[in-house]
Amino acid sequence: MSETQEVRREAIVDVLANRDRPPRPSALSTSLTFGWRALLKIKHVPEQLFDVTLFPIIFTLMFTYLFGGAIAGSVENYIQFLLPGILVQSVIMITMYTGTTLRTDLEKGVFDRFRSLPIWRPSPLVGMLLGDAVRFSLASLIICLLGLVIGWRPQGGAIGIVLGVLLTLVFAFAIGWVWTFISLVVRSSGAVMGVSMMVIMPLTFVSNIFVDPGTMPSWLQGFVSVNPISHLVTAVRSLMGGTPVGSEVFFTLAWAAGLVVVFGTLTMLRYRDAK
Repeated sequence: MSETQEVRREAIVDVLANRDRPPRPSALSTSLTFGWRALLKIKHVPEQLFDVTLFPIIFTLMFTYLFGGAIAGSVENYIQFLLPGILVQSVIMITMYTGTTLRTDLEKGVFDRFRSLPIWRPSPLVGMLLGDAVRFSLASLIICLLGLVIGWRPQGGAIGIVLGVLLTLVFAFAIGWVWTFISLVVRSSGAVMGVSMMVIMPLTFVSNIFVDPGTMPSWLQGFVSVNPISHLVTAVRSLMGGTPVGSEVFFTLAWAAGLVVVFGTLTMLRYRDAK
């Protein structure tokens, strides 16, 4: 046996004989790693940015110039009322792509490998949602900049804008658990999209995003008053407009916590046996 072969043999023996294991990664580090993975996917498939760039721009311009004159008399007046709501609607509607992305990974068998790793079990899902938070932040930034260009003047200043966006991101993270659960129940990404749209459409359109609920029939006002999207929009409007927020922030955070507890638990129960 040559000297080189002997060195290699000894190195292999040392590795096999070493019983020391590297420390187990923390829940935070593994979640951040999977979040970085979600961002790297955008690098390889930049078309994923269409929904957080073109989609918010189209929605903002379309609804502002379509309804501005009819509802508020002018675009300048309507944009002050609409922009916080359209920001919420755009971000919430984008969250449904979280479910379709997860369903696609499940169909490819990627998550079967993740479940076999010695890591915190929810970290692939949490990391995916954290990665999406970056995309939602980009969409929020685009909407705010576009709003400023077409006449939006938030009285809450930069701090109010940041707080409003952060509250929206918290709720978006929470509602993302709904779509992850749905993606583990249905059998295709197309089905995830269909179910998500059936939930999102009434929640966003039957709310206070576009008009004052006072103009609606009383039976419809009842739904709007308990709609979590309405609470979120009212809170964001107050933060960005520099007016007292009252209890709306509390209701929004309570809804977000409830969604995480309920659908986060259901997601993990389903995730253990998902195929």
